[in-house]
Amino acid sequence: MSSAIAKRLEGKTIVVTGASSGIGRSTAFEFARTAPKNLKLILTARRIDTLKEIATEITKEVGDGVKVLPVQLDVSKPEEVRGFVQNLPEEFRDINVLVNNAGLVKGVAKAPEIAKEDMNIMFATNVTGLINMTQAIMPIFLKRPDGGAGDIINIGSIAGREPYPGGGIYCATKAAIRSFSESLRKETIASRIRVMVVDPGQVETEFSVVRFYGDKAKADAVYAGCEPLTPDDIAEVIVFVAGRRENVVVADTLVFPSHQAGAGTMHRKL
Repeated sequence: MSSAIAKRLEGKTIVVTGASSGIGRSTAFEFARTAPKNLKLILTARRIDTLKEIATEITKEVGDGVKVLPVQLDVSKPEEVRGFVQNLPEEFRDINVLVNNAGLVKGVAKAPEIAKEDMNIMFATNVTGLINMTQAIMPIFLKRPDGGAGDIINIGSIAGREPYPGGGIYCATKAAIRSFSESLRKETIASRIRVMVVDPGQVETEFSVVRFYGDKAKADAVYAGCEPLTPDDIAEVIVFVAGRRENVVVADTLVFPSHQAGAGTMHRKL
């Protein structure tokens, strides 16, 4: 017997950006496991080989009731985003849900020592990439009756609410996502388009490895003495908000591990 959430998701086409690892990868699996009978997943990332492996794993686990389309896409490149929809196979173009998950952080430098290239890639990916993806998908949503329908789920961060030293640029990008989402929700209030934001606290992914330019020892030190959230924890929240009844908008969600109470408020076991 299908659950209520499975029934609501059945027949939908879902785009997940940044799906090759971390929260994006887990989100793809969680959608597939929740609605395994009739679902289309479009998984995007820069690493196409990894996406193809994920697609194979999903089919092996849940069967062919979930159709998975891996698409190589770098959201920081506007020309790639502009061609995204038109390059999809026709059967995958009727998109219902966009999960804007692609994002990164580079470095812990403070002004005036923030590298220009780090600044540019964070804004191009986290902010411009997210906005461009939203604008690429919105026309599909707006063509539907009653002013349009569809879900936009933006993955923010506690950093967008509580800036911290060494995170000036990353925090600014996540604050921008928050403002954009709130504006978009008000702009689409006369439609059935839902704009929802999930703000994770500390989650252990490749995120910190990227932040420290591949230095895994420094990345591991971030999580020393505590138990961070896993990508699966956030994926469950994303699928939960997408699976609410159409009139229910989970506009704002903040998710912490139990040892965390804020961006800089954590208890570590020595």
